[in-house]
Amino acid sequence: MRLDKFISQQLEVSRAIAGREIRGQKVTVNGEIVRDTAFKILPEHEVEYDGNPLQLQVGPRYFMLNKPQGYVCSTDDPDHPTILFFIEEPTAWKLHAAGRLDIDTTGLVLLTDDGQWSHRITSPRHHCEKTYRVTLEHPVAAEVAQQFADGIQLHGEKSLTKPAQLEEITPTEVLLTLSEGRYHQVKRMFAAVGNRVVELHRERIGGIVLDEDLAPGEYRPLTEDEIASIGLPDELKQK
Repeated sequence: MRLDKFISQQLEVSRAIAGREIRGQKVTVNGEIVRDTAFKILPEHEVEYDGNPLQLQVGPRYFMLNKPQGYVCSTDDPDHPTILFFIEEPTAWKLHAAGRLDIDTTGLVLLTDDGQWSHRITSPRHHCEKTYRVTLEHPVAAEVAQQFADGIQLHGEKSLTKPAQLEEITPTEVLLTLSEGRYHQVKRMFAAVGNRVVELHRERIGGIVLDEDLAPGEYRPLTEDEIASIGLPDELKQK
């Protein structure tokens, strides 16, 4: 990567400003001042700007975040703070959420700059399962689990929802596993059976489970196994 492009990405400034900083002798590579904006940065190079080390990004990135309430999953929103507030990584603005959560929904959000990987999570064709812990206003009726397994007719939709698995924890708290992601689906499914979602928390996406050690607002990189679990065919996941 060219040095001016690297500095531009790291400082989140234009290429012209990055070039000015390089020519101003503010950038060193392996301890030596480099004034050539076209200098080629390699993975083994140690680059510093004004004495502060900069990290060369190599390859795509994958993180899990325990999302708190009050934050949106878009990368830019004029009215609400976004989940990128919590991400202390170079060029964090390049990351996107692989499967968004509503502003009042908490729990597992996966962030990446790998578009193909996130597509395997969000595309209806891949049927990536997601599990939610749902707190309800009223006790869940005995017949609801079977109704969800058979499919629910949502208001304004032509087709039934795909079969969903409902597991009762307490009369007003359940685990719901879906294989699709319609607009506000969990809330609308319970509204269709006469109940209301009070709290919604996502615990799992595919084979990736929210790390219990992550407090709200904390994040960590995904492990290699977690990353690979999204891309494996179903028959290999079962082995």
